[in-house]
Amino acid sequence: MKKLFALLMALSLLMASGCGTKDNTPADGETNDPVVEQPQENNDAQEQENGGNQEQAEENTFTGTLGEVKDFMFEVTDDQGVCYAFAFEGEKPQGLADVKTGDKVTVTYTGEVSEVDPFEGTVISVAAAE
Repeated sequence: MKKLFALLMALSLLMASGCGTKDNTPADGETNDPVVEQPQENNDAQEQENGGNQEQAEENTFTGTLGEVKDFMFEVTDDQGVCYAFAFEGEKPQGLADVKTGDKVTVTYTGEVSEVDPFEGTVISVAAAE
């Protein structure tokens, strides 16, 4: 419980720092919306394997530039300069060790990502973006 509290406090402080000090005003015709692809559809085979469980979390992807990487979280900045923190427990997510700071990456995750609120979900994998 103390570790969870410490993790939440660290994430709160990290989010309060704003992940950087860039001017995030969009140019004409642009928005501050993150580049988040639509959830992947479940096919029949996956539903059969999972017993048709409709409550299974949907996978999303997020593409951006990998920032700071720590033992419990990492940061990804989108094309508009907005920084998002992805926290994880235990071992690093699949593929995180294969990329380095400054690489363009695609993060596959479940849950919700927010610029302001702490990440609530699970990081499935991190891969170099094409």
